[in-house]
Amino acid sequence: MQALIADEINFNTKEKADRFSGFKILNDTVHKKSNHRTTDINNRRYLGNKYKLLPFIKEIVDKHCSDIESFADICAGTGAVSTLFKNKTIFTNDILYSNYICHYAWFSNEKVSVKKISFIIERYNNLKIKEDNYMSQNFSETYFSKEVCRKIGYIRDNIEKLFKQNKINKRERAALITSLLYGMDRIANTCGHYDAYRKNGELNKNLELPLPLISNNLNKNNQCFNIDANELVKNIKADLVYIDPPYNSRQYCDIYHLIENVAQWNKPKVSGIARKMPRQNLKSRYCSKNAAEVFESLISNINAKYILLSYNNMANKGNARSNAKISDKDIMRILSKKGSVKVFSRNYKPFSAGKSDINQNEERLFLCICKQSQPIKALIQSPLNYTGGKFKLLPQILPLFPKEIDTFIDMFAGGGNVAVNVNCKKAILNDREQHLLYLFSFFRNLEKSALFEMIYGIINKYGLSLSDKYGYKKYHCNSASGLGGFNKNKFLKLRDDFNKRKNPDYSYYAMLYVLIVYSFNNQIRFNSAGKFNLPVGKRDFNSQMINKLSAFVDRLNDGQYKFTNKDFRDFDVNSITKNSFIYCDPPYLITCASYNERGGWTDKDEKDLLKFLDFLNAKKIRFALSNVLSNKGKENRILMNWLNDRDYRTIHLKSSYGNSNYHIKDKHSASQEVLIVNYREGE
Repeated sequence: MQALIADEINFNTKEKADRFSGFKILNDTVHKKSNHRTTDINNRRYLGNKYKLLPFIKEIVDKHCSDIESFADICAGTGAVSTLFKNKTIFTNDILYSNYICHYAWFSNEKVSVKKISFIIERYNNLKIKEDNYMSQNFSETYFSKEVCRKIGYIRDNIEKLFKQNKINKRERAALITSLLYGMDRIANTCGHYDAYRKNGELNKNLELPLPLISNNLNKNNQCFNIDANELVKNIKADLVYIDPPYNSRQYCDIYHLIENVAQWNKPKVSGIARKMPRQNLKSRYCSKNAAEVFESLISNINAKYILLSYNNMANKGNARSNAKISDKDIMRILSKKGSVKVFSRNYKPFSAGKSDINQNEERLFLCICKQSQPIKALIQSPLNYTGGKFKLLPQILPLFPKEIDTFIDMFAGGGNVAVNVNCKKAILNDREQHLLYLFSFFRNLEKSALFEMIYGIINKYGLSLSDKYGYKKYHCNSASGLGGFNKNKFLKLRDDFNKRKNPDYSYYAMLYVLIVYSFNNQIRFNSAGKFNLPVGKRDFNSQMINKLSAFVDRLNDGQYKFTNKDFRDFDVNSITKNSFIYCDPPYLITCASYNERGGWTDKDEKDLLKFLDFLNAKKIRFALSNVLSNKGKENRILMNWLNDRDYRTIHLKSSYGNSNYHIKDKHSASQEVLIVNYREGE
């Protein structure tokens, strides 16, 4: 029996198919017909779970939110609320990987073999493991018995082996991990969380993995994310965004550290009586004294028709750790900036350490009907990390652009972050670096499935890492040190082959994109001989890069974009109409970025550009110029003198990428980033 299951599986034989006679498959969802236990999404203990409030939430949404086609659950926890919207496009997200992997099992549109999952779970449940492993060495006789810990460790190792051998796909892997986590939760020697275990608790329960009731009939556009919610909302758009953040100082990564450890399976060192792993990177800012500030940033970046916030009225009723971190006053102030707000409430028993006799506690729903003066694009980030990219400054810059734009001209487009996020009828992306523009054309002109197939083909051909699929352990690397050691020689071989290419075609630009992904800081740089010369970087084609590219390709195909390769002095200004808007983000004269190496941008270039802007102003064509007045002790005297003689408006931006500020607050800051415009607000 100790032979690895990964070496035994052959799902096509009649003998093993007969093992499924106890299961009935209806509409490709598993239904129980025998003594084999099944589980649904709500069969899990989780602090703050909204399962009992689902009728309340559904009532409010049905009554007050019309025309809902997409739903985003950005602090999803178990994902229970998302089950209300299974007939819609669903976006789920949680900062904990243990929640994300369960979401992927419950909501992903990837097809699974229910019979295969059933067979593997049946085998797992019959295991008797006698060898010690990571789990038994670290957690025996705490939350579980030594026997159960051995079984957990063996099963978790085996799931990874099956996945790496391509015997299960990503969603089947997620379903098996979900089954394991739900099985563990059912017998854990805890009060429902893992801050501590019961000193004299029962440890004689057997681990039985349940069969998750997952479906293959979900919306093809569903997506599951595992990132900070404040970052996610900059990159998605949904009709209804539901927010259920932590209410108090209790960190979920502290409460569910063991579940997170098993889900991630990086086998870290653990310490303390509770046997907790390092988890600083999983701490939620909504549990801190700055929660209101973080919440305000979140709301300002949401692109939705409706925002629905769950938040109780604990205030100062409970133990200090149980009290709400965001006041009602702050909630109303922040949401009211976004639109009109309605509040609905239901009595609800709270969880409070130290005080259990708390009266008149309510769970509230704050519904914000968002203002929509014009269609708003969800902010997406370019898959090209071009030096000087303005993605982080977009929340400051975009509101300062004119309200009505026919043609937007991005004269120094770079990675394209600005052009693809501007509300306009048509956009022209211009840049002297022709490789950028050819890459944009490559992204747009190839079917997305063919594009990704070509990219993965190159990655596999050169044997580069794929941490999104296999994790860091496969490559004997970790997230801190990165994958450069494993990829270096493979990357150099790819770079050498690319630099030998003479005739650019689709495969040429696929190679270039892979080089950029695996290069230092994901940047693009060619030497004077036209050779790509960046060294290998720490990262690879991970989930973040995959999502960036996918969203960028969709955006290019959704709008009217034209790519040109001209010096600004050669641009046909006669084609520019008064309803056009020109944005210039040139190389900064007083910085030392890579594009300024070898005299890439000179005093003459700076003066010629300023003359060009004066010419546009004379023709009453609106423009905006991004630049810095000073940087690390240097001043751009050419720009300053030009501004002194003109009536253009200079808007000083916060280097911290917060909200715009029209006045300089710190005249001695390291860098004074500015936006210079020739129009007034509302024009």
